[in-house]
Amino acid sequence: MLRRHFHLLLSLLIATCSPARADAVDEYVKAQMQSLHIPGLSIAVVEKGRVIKAAGYGLANVETDTPATPETVYKIASLSKQFLATAVMLLVEEGKIGLDDKAEKYLNGAPESWKNITVRHLLTHTSGIVRDPSDYHPYKEQAPAEVIESVYPVPLLFQPGEKWLYSNIGYYVLSEIIGKASGKAWSDFISERVFAPAGMTSTRTITVTAIVPHRASGYEQTERGMVNAENWIAMRPSGAFLSTVLDLAKWDAFMDSRGPITTASRKRMRTPVSLNNGASADYGFGWYVDSFLGRARVHHDGQYPGFRSDYERFEEDQLSVIVLANSGSSRVDSLAVKIAGFFAPALATPPFTVTASTPVQLVPTGKPVTIHIAAKDDGKAAPDSVLEMEIWSESHKPVHKRNKSNEHFAPGEAKTYEFSWTPTKAGKYTISVGVYGPKFTPSYSWNQELIAITVH
Repeated sequence: MLRRHFHLLLSLLIATCSPARADAVDEYVKAQMQSLHIPGLSIAVVEKGRVIKAAGYGLANVETDTPATPETVYKIASLSKQFLATAVMLLVEEGKIGLDDKAEKYLNGAPESWKNITVRHLLTHTSGIVRDPSDYHPYKEQAPAEVIESVYPVPLLFQPGEKWLYSNIGYYVLSEIIGKASGKAWSDFISERVFAPAGMTSTRTITVTAIVPHRASGYEQTERGMVNAENWIAMRPSGAFLSTVLDLAKWDAFMDSRGPITTASRKRMRTPVSLNNGASADYGFGWYVDSFLGRARVHHDGQYPGFRSDYERFEEDQLSVIVLANSGSSRVDSLAVKIAGFFAPALATPPFTVTASTPVQLVPTGKPVTIHIAAKDDGKAAPDSVLEMEIWSESHKPVHKRNKSNEHFAPGEAKTYEFSWTPTKAGKYTISVGVYGPKFTPSYSWNQELIAITVH
């Protein structure tokens, strides 16, 4: 009865934001979809546990002309990692797994080099295990154990805990650990103990054979235009699930109400990992953990053939943004962060004015030319910004890139930069400049073809 009451309450809390703000978000999303060649996209915005905006744009299936809606089902790719991490924490709370347990305790025939890898290392991508198997077979069903064993002969990239390096294989290992510790198939355990209590009725493991209502088709953008994406048969624990923005909104509210794990466990999942040397990396258990414009940011993105996803939580602002799209060609994390700025003034992106110039516009081949860039912050402070210059050929392909990272702009501050480029081939080139947030997310200002250069 309590569970049913919770989901009834959640459905009643779905609200509509003001028309003016809704229109601005809709206009922004539609413009970005056109620019990024995204056929279909769905968003949910959750504020203080309430869904204040849920919408679909474009087409879930281009061939059948089926619109995307908040109920459209997408492959969520690496957003799945938070669910495996939550399942591990459930079993930690039950005393069936220890975060410092050695992974080899749950594996058959693990190599000697893996003897110091712990569950914590796997959760935080600090194990040293390679990212993916070199002989992955996307059109063959493989048990996770088979994939894990295929990388046993591959040397670790570093000693456990020494560095951070994203590893999908680490989450394959976690799926084995969940299965061994729970006595159930890892996917069944997550469905029963995570999805069912949260009321996530549209979330399930990826399948190519089952009938899935409202399923989106995946697409890629190529030089020839849009094409159908590959539809992999293999189900990867590191990106295991199908879901909707409404189901993920239920999950967001459930986590912040009574959730499947304790508050202490949730806090541990969202704490940056400490490396052996005392430094930290911006990752917890299944979540990236960093900041944006001085605001705490917990997030994850995902990519699968034909699909992109992003999930942003700004806990100080009690705001979450979820974006699912059926194009594998374009990231949507910048889009999600910018949507957050429509609802929380502290997260609104700073505006920039950018100009570029060169001493000459006719340049001999093999001679360096100096490119002057001026960037002015026209609004709020922009810490940890990135400025990047791109030089493009006549065929619209990038031929040279340079950037300056960790740039801190005060409101109204202007900075100048000099980049040198030595062209090796005659032709006509254009210079574009972008200003971005930390690690290139989100885009603050994209200035295409500021100036042209002719090389002879």
